[in-house]
Amino acid sequence: MNTAAKALLAAIALAAIAAPILGQQGGTAGDTGAGSQPAAPAPRTIYYGSDSLQALDLWVPKGAKKAPLVLFVHGGGWKRGSKDNAGSRALPGHLVAQGYAYASIDYRLVPRNSVEEQASDVAAALAYLLERADALGIDRSRVVLTGHSAGAHLVALVGTDERYLRAAGLSFADIDGVMPNDGAAYDVPAQMAQAGRFMGKTYEQAFGTDPARQQALSPTFHAAAPNAPAFLLIHVQREDGVAQNAALAEALRRGGSQVEIGSFPGSGRRGHMEINRKLGEPDYPATPVMDAWLKKVFAG
Repeated sequence: MNTAAKALLAAIALAAIAAPILGQQGGTAGDTGAGSQPAAPAPRTIYYGSDSLQALDLWVPKGAKKAPLVLFVHGGGWKRGSKDNAGSRALPGHLVAQGYAYASIDYRLVPRNSVEEQASDVAAALAYLLERADALGIDRSRVVLTGHSAGAHLVALVGTDERYLRAAGLSFADIDGVMPNDGAAYDVPAQMAQAGRFMGKTYEQAFGTDPARQQALSPTFHAAAPNAPAFLLIHVQREDGVAQNAALAEALRRGGSQVEIGSFPGSGRRGHMEINRKLGEPDYPATPVMDAWLKKVFAG
């Protein structure tokens, strides 16, 4: 390898290391560099539990006394990911500009902790914020949960199996809506049955081999019972995702929830990552769909 190539590789490596560090040390959230996104103030980091991963970043509009809350749960196959680098950079600024508070949470990861504990972390983070709503400038009566990929599964689980909320002192009455973003493990047994070798190992690590446990962690199996009142299921054109979202939507409607589906261009891993990375950018097709749904849910 010549000297120029070595220098280029070194520069790329340095940039990869520096980017998340800069994002944690005062980079302006919501600034995509294109000049089209409103900037959000620097977030406030809060620990909602004793574990180092039980942390969240909170953005609240300046001077807000009762801002509706959108709480985001990152993806990463239940075993990786972070609030610092696994969400849309555009979303905090976009939502804060509309008067919403935005929280992005970390949670404990597989295999050290279980998926059940991860869902409990989502509920615990929400409970922590709502208990302090007045001091933080949050309207505890207007709350939406959202998440991408594994995070989509977790918010769908919390929005259909009330046990996690009850353990945190909450109920479905504390949630106005749930917006899972391009999740596919809503029916865990079905997802595992068609998974390839790579994802099969990920699913088995998260959900194990016991069919009863797999069903207990499947939002679609809980959706026939009372659920959060409103759902917006957004996804790209991945074959497994399309089928899983359709099945979950049908089950939720039978359970009495109001359900909307937003299906957008994109396929495979590239589309899966794009809908997360670009959500909140004004020219991304899912953004106005999200905006209209949030406005309706919070107005209701």
